[in-house]
Amino acid sequence: MQTENSWISGSEQGDLSERTYVSPAVIRRLPRYFRYLRELIRQGKMRISSGELASMMHVTASQIRQDLNCFGGFGQQGYGYNVQYLYAKICELLGVQMGIQGIIVGAGDLGRALVRSSMFEKRNVEIVSLFDVDPKQIGRVVGNVKVRDMAELEDFCARVPVDMAVLTVPKDQASEVAGQLMRLGITAFWNFTGKELNESEGEGVIMENVHLGDSLMILNYRLCQRALGEKSGKNEKKKQGEGASDRTASRKKDL
Repeated sequence: MQTENSWISGSEQGDLSERTYVSPAVIRRLPRYFRYLRELIRQGKMRISSGELASMMHVTASQIRQDLNCFGGFGQQGYGYNVQYLYAKICELLGVQMGIQGIIVGAGDLGRALVRSSMFEKRNVEIVSLFDVDPKQIGRVVGNVKVRDMAELEDFCARVPVDMAVLTVPKDQASEVAGQLMRLGITAFWNFTGKELNESEGEGVIMENVHLGDSLMILNYRLCQRALGEKSGKNEKKKQGEGASDRTASRKKDL
């Protein structure tokens, strides 16, 4: 669970015998290792040093060593990292081998786009059904996944193991739908509704809130700062140019 107090047991990480605190920042970097190592495997790379991996990921070698040491290290001094072995360990930590099954609640534009993407398959997550209340959506097959009526949800969850739910319902329905799913025993959520749901809403709940608008606004902020910097630079050059003109005029006057 990605919370303020994240612990990994020795059995979960394989190399350490005691429960070890792992910061949320380290956990959130694990998917980057997953992506870069997967690309290295595609390239046929067998071994890599922390320095080489750091250069690819635009971080420091020290940061990589610190991150991986939280889980046992996985490297060998003078040799670096075995790419296949490290990738397998990262997959293990991220639960790729678990074969997680999930549902998407909300078969609107976002829900349909998500189920059509390859990201679930690449991470060994199977979306077993979509759910919606819209008669126009119910019965459709999107990316080989059937859209079912929300009225079928309880019966479906009783028959099919569901480990997690992706929420793409309207914001004002988020709490109600999440509560309904919790009552059916689903306690892991990927929440795209825009409403902040927290893990205290149910015992053992894991909640990952995704705010796409936040990422857009960060981009907007950086664009604004760049524009301000460019404007400031132009003004400074203009002032310098005006100063040079004044000094030239002054020298001509003295002559």
